[in-house]
Amino acid sequence: MTPLLEPSEGIPEVVADAGAYAEALERLAAGSGPVAVDAERASGYRYGQRAYLVQLRRRGAGTVLIDPVACPDLSGLDEVLASDEVVLHAATQDLPCLAEVGVRPRRLFDTELAGRLLGHPRVGLGSMVETVLGLRLEKGHSAADWSTRPLPEDWLRYAALDVEVLIELRDALERQLVESGKLEWALEEFAAVASAPPREPRADPWRRTSGIHRIRDRRGLAVVRALWNERDAVARDRDLSPGRVVPDSAIVAAAQAMPKSPQALAELRPFTGRLARRYLMTWFRALDRARALPESELPVPSTPGDGPPPVNRWAEREPVAARRLEAARGVVTSLAQRHSMPPENLLQPDPVRRLAWSPPRPIDAETVAARLREYHAREWQVGLAAAPLAAALRAAEAG
Repeated sequence: MTPLLEPSEGIPEVVADAGAYAEALERLAAGSGPVAVDAERASGYRYGQRAYLVQLRRRGAGTVLIDPVACPDLSGLDEVLASDEVVLHAATQDLPCLAEVGVRPRRLFDTELAGRLLGHPRVGLGSMVETVLGLRLEKGHSAADWSTRPLPEDWLRYAALDVEVLIELRDALERQLVESGKLEWALEEFAAVASAPPREPRADPWRRTSGIHRIRDRRGLAVVRALWNERDAVARDRDLSPGRVVPDSAIVAAAQAMPKSPQALAELRPFTGRLARRYLMTWFRALDRARALPESELPVPSTPGDGPPPVNRWAEREPVAARRLEAARGVVTSLAQRHSMPPENLLQPDPVRRLAWSPPRPIDAETVAARLREYHAREWQVGLAAAPLAAALRAAEAG
């Protein structure tokens, strides 16, 4: 295995002013072929998921590192890339932060997604580079605080290497997709990722507090909600990851203990951090407001969704639906094995559950295909799965 230790043209200077940015755009526009793109965030350190470094590489242009803090409007880069294929690894992770700075690729090649469709057992960038190209890529700074300025030289080396061989990886994976007959499938997947609308904000995000399952009553849930919202406001104001202000464990501990005074709150073990103590009265006032809420304003234990109920209740409530689900899952698993890919890439679990809970009538290949399209399945998935799923659902109903 050949280690990849240095960028082929050295570590480029970071683009951090208008003149360097304009020159970088000229170089990229003069290059040819796909453009490798990556972005580094400060997850776990800063509020939100903004990009703190954008890396690009193109044949004939070399590698470009752009500081989106110094150059926050990259719409000019978006214009340069408008008609070009952009190569990303795990595109759904980087597309939101790229969109924040004005970069919205129209054509994608996602090397991670290609690896999944091809059945590669490990699809991290380092693993893919090793397996496909025979190179070892150092991955030592992926969890670093990329909001740091100036960025250390070894971090910049790491960032440049992340796009150093991404085009070569893309080309090798495309050859594998052609050889396996999966290129058209991959192109459908890439187009779906590129055209997906921005994710809607999650309803009641406080419900994702780690450990919330230990809160058994509505009053405790009201405390979790109140403390989560206060923490989010402080984190946003200070541009810090919420977990660095107060950990989830502190919120859950307060909801369980219901302390009657700020001092009692401060004595809870998770409330030991500097910011936890600095904003102690903020947390206590939020807790007190939740304690005083009337019953009618307390949150319910869980919010109803628009899909079927939890699967663990099906066997008792709807045994026929449970049989349909088991049969449908068997079909997806079998097809995925036959085509050497994870079942969730052949068909996502949610449409399988919905189809099993409420199948179309009559149950046949045509009606199942129409229902899968309603659930945003791609045409290659519909073509593979509709007929065998219809047959399995009918057999399950027949008992």
